[in-house]
Amino acid sequence: MLSSEPSSHSSDASDRRVALRSSVDGNISLRTLDSVRDEVAHGIALRAIMKAKVVEGVKISVYFTFSKRDDDRFLRHVANIIRARLPTRHLFALATTGAPSPSSLTNTNTLVISGSDDDDVQSAVLLASSKFLGRIVSLTNDGDLMSAAIEDIGASSYDSAALWDVLHKSVRAPLDRLIPPPGSRSTLQLIDAARAKLQRVTPHQAWDILHDPTHPIPAFLVDIRPAAERARSGGIHGSLIIERNMLERRFDPRCEDKLAIADRYDLRIIVYCEDGWASSLAAASLHEIGMWNATDIIGGFQAWKAARLPGQVKPPSTESKTATLEGFSQISGETN
Repeated sequence: MLSSEPSSHSSDASDRRVALRSSVDGNISLRTLDSVRDEVAHGIALRAIMKAKVVEGVKISVYFTFSKRDDDRFLRHVANIIRARLPTRHLFALATTGAPSPSSLTNTNTLVISGSDDDDVQSAVLLASSKFLGRIVSLTNDGDLMSAAIEDIGASSYDSAALWDVLHKSVRAPLDRLIPPPGSRSTLQLIDAARAKLQRVTPHQAWDILHDPTHPIPAFLVDIRPAAERARSGGIHGSLIIERNMLERRFDPRCEDKLAIADRYDLRIIVYCEDGWASSLAAASLHEIGMWNATDIIGGFQAWKAARLPGQVKPPSTESKTATLEGFSQISGETN
């Protein structure tokens, strides 16, 4: 979440003093704006440290604050405070967000990555550069601190997640190339996790759902196979062809590329691939965007053929310009 530190912009650059009444003796004491900025910087440093996570013994943290006058200088000061307070190994990403400072010549925000280990910082610089392609206007690399002028940092949830990922990967210990990294999962584990979310259906069950006039919610059969596989094996007439790389975008009601039929979250989407493996991962991914009734066919298209079901199903009642209806199946003659 974005922080809510007060802005330290000055309406008059020549006015460097702020009058504050002492609560002790009632006298007027004077504090410079630099001392106020220093107090704000210490507060940000403390909050960044408090929200830090520990990864393999290294403290990492991502912190956003609203744009300040002279963002680069201010964030460098915050980084120095963190370094002084944390004698242990650490890696922090600090960024200003919101309307850029009027003093910014490039009309950008600032991102600073600072750490106790130069190698950690350099790894983070490389990863961050790849995650924010086209948005970094300029970059200064001092070894243990990187400062970049960057466009619209913090404008979306992607930025925070990307920076956490950068820091997490940058502090990982070197791995034996033959040993799976901690937290990784095998293909079978991914499939098992995906299928645990689904109520998978047999080809016969899928046929019944698609042709049951009393079924309470709209049901659609979706072929996610690539064109070459469809050409080689055939298909099911009446199914929607939406190749795997477009599936989530076509069925996410929040996406501007959605199908006309994707106007509700309770759709019964039955996905199939050639053999029922890729379709499980695809259906589980639909669950991630809120389509909790999505599932797949056990055994995929090969199981459909083996069950000798017709090569044609009732087509969707609502067609869309962004989806293609499967043409007459190559196996229609065999199964009809």
